[in-house]
Amino acid sequence: MADQARQQPTADSGAAFVTPRLAEFLVRSRWDDLPDWLRHEAKRALLNFFGTSLGGCRDAATERATTVLARFSGRPEASVVGRSERLDMLSAAFVNAVSGNVFDFDDTHHPTIIHPTAPIGPALFALAETRKVSGADLLHAFVLGVEVECRLGNAVSPGHYKRGWHITSTCGVFGAAAAVAKILGLTTEQTVWALGNASAQSAGLVETLGSMAKSIGVGNAARGGILAALLAETGFTGPAEPIAGPRGFTPVMGDNADLNAITGRLGETWELASNTYKPYPCGVVLNPVIDACFELRDKVAPRRDEIAEILVEGHPLLRERADRPNVVTGREAQVSAQHSVAVVLIHNAAGVVEYSDAYVNSADVLALRSKVRVAEVPDISVDGARVTVRFADGSTETATVANARGSLARPLTDAEIEAKLRQLARYGCPELDPSPLIDAVWGLDRASDAGAVMALTRPAR
Repeated sequence: MADQARQQPTADSGAAFVTPRLAEFLVRSRWDDLPDWLRHEAKRALLNFFGTSLGGCRDAATERATTVLARFSGRPEASVVGRSERLDMLSAAFVNAVSGNVFDFDDTHHPTIIHPTAPIGPALFALAETRKVSGADLLHAFVLGVEVECRLGNAVSPGHYKRGWHITSTCGVFGAAAAVAKILGLTTEQTVWALGNASAQSAGLVETLGSMAKSIGVGNAARGGILAALLAETGFTGPAEPIAGPRGFTPVMGDNADLNAITGRLGETWELASNTYKPYPCGVVLNPVIDACFELRDKVAPRRDEIAEILVEGHPLLRERADRPNVVTGREAQVSAQHSVAVVLIHNAAGVVEYSDAYVNSADVLALRSKVRVAEVPDISVDGARVTVRFADGSTETATVANARGSLARPLTDAEIEAKLRQLARYGCPELDPSPLIDAVWGLDRASDAGAVMALTRPAR
């Protein structure tokens, strides 16, 4: 009894009942509550995810994760995107989260830099292959999972990321747990337990960026979310206030967390409205830098041998995340401003191939990136950048981008997201015809069996 009393949040704690309020919202939410634009945005996010997952399905990290997990897999009940293997539900969710995020080409929630879909989409589709789930129910659960994940991110940002927590992983496990709890039809109490079970698994470090280890956190977020909800379904209990309790997620992993960001205006505002889709496979802070380099390329290319220095100016986050001149692998290059500048000015492209090991270590790229310097300009937004090329004779060429392609101000169109999926399928799974998959995602709200979509992600042979 004393232990139970100690776990209960008190009314004057300043953090009372955040998790129960959130859980009650999840339980009460109905598909009819979602506006049409939100339903459509959910489809865009999932379509973008299938593209990035097909592109990454044969990356070395995905290959190795699949090989290891296959040794311990249970029933072959769930599909691995772009591959012939089938694994148990938890393992398939892990691998699909890895492939969807491995190129850092997936969607990005603008306020927090969370990649919302990689932890949640794989969890839901793996579950949908083991029990029948309608497309509308899956889309609804997906929207709610993103809402939980990103509201938690809003509450602890920016201090959480600055401390070194990989926010996609740490918040993603809560989103996956919330989404799966909705599909399972858990009660409010069980949903609190699911979120508590998720809190016990919240982990991931920024230090892992640029290495395969980053993918472990993202894969675990998808896997752990399913596990958290399934355990709660059986009566596996958690704390009464795992999010805002004295030693809960927000006080332990955030600085002066804004709890109103979690529960304020629930059901009135939606975090998918702040979701964006990348045109380039790299850290989102690099998008405006790449846009600026494309603007400069025709002017600079004929004088490339005369370049003395390239100055990249941007938001402090650009320097913090992407000032990495000495990368040696394609994975590291995904968060390198120096590499991004060099490949665009030399090759006039910034696709998956340009972020491969071969391009990172080519002599011309190495030579040019040594001339790139990154500087902070606080009054430039995270969506903007300025690139100045100075030549040996003192002349300069400058390009300024206020809002990058793919940002909220310049979002990718539906057609561009479709084209992105087709391009990535050709790269990662060329034997797959992506047209049926694209049609199925756009029609998901009318589908009686959401799990059937996964068959369309597997190659014919």
